[in-house]
Amino acid sequence: MSFESLLLEDLAAPIRNAIVGGPFGSNLVSKDYVEQGVPVIRGQNMGGKWVSGDFVFVSPEKGRQLEQNKARPGDVIFTQRGTLGQVSIVPPSSYPEYIVSQSQMKITVDPDKANAQFIYYLFRSDTQLRYILNSAIQTGVPHTNLGILRKTPVAVPSLGTQEAIAAFLGALDDRITLLRQTNATLEAIAQALFKSWFVDFDPVRAKAEGHQPEGMDATTAALFPDSFEESELGLVPKGWAEVRLGQLCTFQKGCSYKGNGLSDEQGAYMFNLGCFNAPRVYAFEKVKRYTGDFKDKHCVKAGDLIIANTDMTQHRAILGRPLLIPDGMGPGFVSHHVFKVVTNKQYGEGIKPFLFFCFLHSSFRERAVGYATGTTVLALPRDALEQHLIYLPSNELLEVFADLCEPIFAAIKSNEVQTQTLTQLRDTLLPRLISGQLRLPEAEA
Repeated sequence: MSFESLLLEDLAAPIRNAIVGGPFGSNLVSKDYVEQGVPVIRGQNMGGKWVSGDFVFVSPEKGRQLEQNKARPGDVIFTQRGTLGQVSIVPPSSYPEYIVSQSQMKITVDPDKANAQFIYYLFRSDTQLRYILNSAIQTGVPHTNLGILRKTPVAVPSLGTQEAIAAFLGALDDRITLLRQTNATLEAIAQALFKSWFVDFDPVRAKAEGHQPEGMDATTAALFPDSFEESELGLVPKGWAEVRLGQLCTFQKGCSYKGNGLSDEQGAYMFNLGCFNAPRVYAFEKVKRYTGDFKDKHCVKAGDLIIANTDMTQHRAILGRPLLIPDGMGPGFVSHHVFKVVTNKQYGEGIKPFLFFCFLHSSFRERAVGYATGTTVLALPRDALEQHLIYLPSNELLEVFADLCEPIFAAIKSNEVQTQTLTQLRDTLLPRLISGQLRLPEAEA
């Protein structure tokens, strides 16, 4: 397999503005944002293979003024300042055109010379990442620029080989995406059941109207009361206990670790804020290893419930979010940015799924956001959690809910394991395929 050494600009399409950055200065400021229009690609839209997420928009009129700063489906986007090394592709659907923000750059590749997805995977490799970081301008906030991007050296095989490698790695990514989407659906099913039973009280309403609750056997239906009573939160099922979270569990703050104890491959598994970067049930992402000391009270095991008590951003998306500890990551412990949720023994294991979805419910999320303290780093006080009011059903009903969640969580766990395996496979094969060390038939085998 032969590779040709080129500069990135050699692969650009023969059109005007094939390689451009975002508008500068007063050409695009927050006051230009509107509810709908042309989406703007910012750093938070760059996390994965495809540009995605929540966009801000500018009006079509503003978009026409910024015509030279536009990106379209198939363009490859790079971070200019901020998290250097990020790269994404503008997806083939969603919007016909985008504005590149002040902190991003884009290239439209020549389809006769390069495959956009291959270029994406090329810039995911360690070689290209190191080049970006080593060539960055270190004055002020580390950043790169269009001149550096244009002159970035790349080694590419024939177009046919590029397409084959991109298709192979893309198939792995598509499978990973499908598994994650399946897990999101499974979690949504369990969350919908929680909302029906414990927020909207659908079975109680049905019984109060003299109906049998839908989709429920008689034994389970008998666990719900048939009337409501007044409470601090309005009408709630009769007989359900008014409790504060502090009566059900304690929130144990994790270990203040030392940076020199962090390791890539050795030591205990440390569950930290990085584990909360993607919404899901189990905490797999960015678990660190730690060779230093920690106390027994900070230890966690498979199935334990944890919750983020810190958010390094002002978005508050992570603050108060729950996760469960997965199998196969022991010994483990939580960092000081995380609470271990220790449940009251009288409620047994059955209360954990109930609490998990309580922490995801809007009333709890609003409390977590409202009680956040700090200016740059946000912290969630323990007493703000302990004083949160909920209405608790019987232990028998909690156990039934936990039993219904068990196969859902088991399926999610299985899919997560497959996702991790495929991710490791992709990350192992990617640099070898991109560099030519491994031929595609060998990778497919």
